[in-house]
Amino acid sequence: MPPLGAPIHPARRTVRYWASRVVVWMLVRALFRVELRGADRLPAEPAVYCFNHLNWIDPFALMAVLPIRPRLFFFGPREEDMGRGLRNRLMVWSGAAIPYKPGKNDLLEATRRTSAVFRAGGVLAIAGEGRIHARDDELLPLNEGAAYFALRSGVPLVPVAIRGTSWLRFGRRIEVSVGEPLLPAGRPTRESVETMTEAAWQALHALVADAPTLGRPGRFGQWLTELFNDWPEGSREATLAATATWHAAGADRAARGALSTELRPFDGTPVAAPGAPPTPV
Repeated sequence: MPPLGAPIHPARRTVRYWASRVVVWMLVRALFRVELRGADRLPAEPAVYCFNHLNWIDPFALMAVLPIRPRLFFFGPREEDMGRGLRNRLMVWSGAAIPYKPGKNDLLEATRRTSAVFRAGGVLAIAGEGRIHARDDELLPLNEGAAYFALRSGVPLVPVAIRGTSWLRFGRRIEVSVGEPLLPAGRPTRESVETMTEAAWQALHALVADAPTLGRPGRFGQWLTELFNDWPEGSREATLAATATWHAAGADRAARGALSTELRPFDGTPVAAPGAPPTPV
């Protein structure tokens, strides 16, 4: 077996992609009840799908419920993480992942790869928050990469909300709701990226704000939920505590009809100009 990251013949990559879509469709639907709402809002042309991120299974839920065409790609994982963890290996093997290589030329390379997806007629899914969190009804601040790529390539940004994956159990209903596409306007300046990022947050928050709080499942459900989760704070409990402030602030901003987003690259430091890609899934 060639090492992860080695070049793959396009024909083999295509076979892997379609095979993985079929297998994921069967496995996810065997375990859960998945439902797609607002499918008529999905553009037939290239687009950026900006989704909220609750669980390791989210990309696979999207693979199981979104239409076969246009071809679906995911931004991530980071190239140094490609061989770490079964989820990353499966994503890369499937041909649906666009690995991201941090470094001085990260923006240039990321833009080149995403532009190739759009030229080929595909859609790019990005976990807008750049991390997982533990509540279905909350939405953390969005990284600016989804808006940048949409504006840079002149494609719509589509809010896609996932509900029901904060806790998993057999037969759990997972809802994927599609919001109204946000159309790009102008070049990817700091102001336009910030405006589109704010609009995407508002649209996604509206889709998840009334999500019910899920109860802790049994042992199997807890095991399945945490199987590949990578909590930034080290545990679910620590993440709940850390994101409580974001949740309260986000609810207050939503009530006022305004959200102030700060443009941040991977290391979390403010930037003077837009364009840093988002943290990969």
